Amino acid sequence: MRKRSQRLWFIGAAAALAAGGVALAATALRDTVAFAYTPTEIEERQAARPGQAVRVGGLVEAGSVRGGEGVDIHFAITDQVSSVPVVYSGALPDLFEEGQGVVAEGAFDGNGTLVARRVLARHDETYMPKEAYEALKATAATE
Repeated sequence: MRKRSQRLWFIGAAAALAAGGVALAATALRDTVAFAYTPTEIEERQAARPGQAVRVGGLVEAGSVRGGEGVDIHFAITDQVSSVPVVYSGALPDLFEEGQGVVAEGAFDGNGTLVARRVLARHDETYMPKEAYEALKATAATE
């Protein structure tokens, strides 16, 4: 085999391996590219399988928060259509409250409850740190 033919075979084999690797990675990541699923998407995909790791985003359902300091905190995440029950042990973010945006990351247990490892508060484009908000409020009160 001539040197040119060997080079072409090598380039062809490398291209085939690269294409196979990209296809394999794309297939493996197909269902995990979304940052967070909504409760409706969880229900539609039937993704609440025990041990299934997932991120769920939505609003903290009004009247669903139970628990407090030093105990498991139970709440539900809703998208106004469906809801997902969540249990979390740990300190909640300062912005966590009913009706506010939240993303919970964890895995489902056998009862369809998301056992959260991490809870993140979401905010809109008008967010400002608590200290800045209080300073603005104090300035407005003195005027």
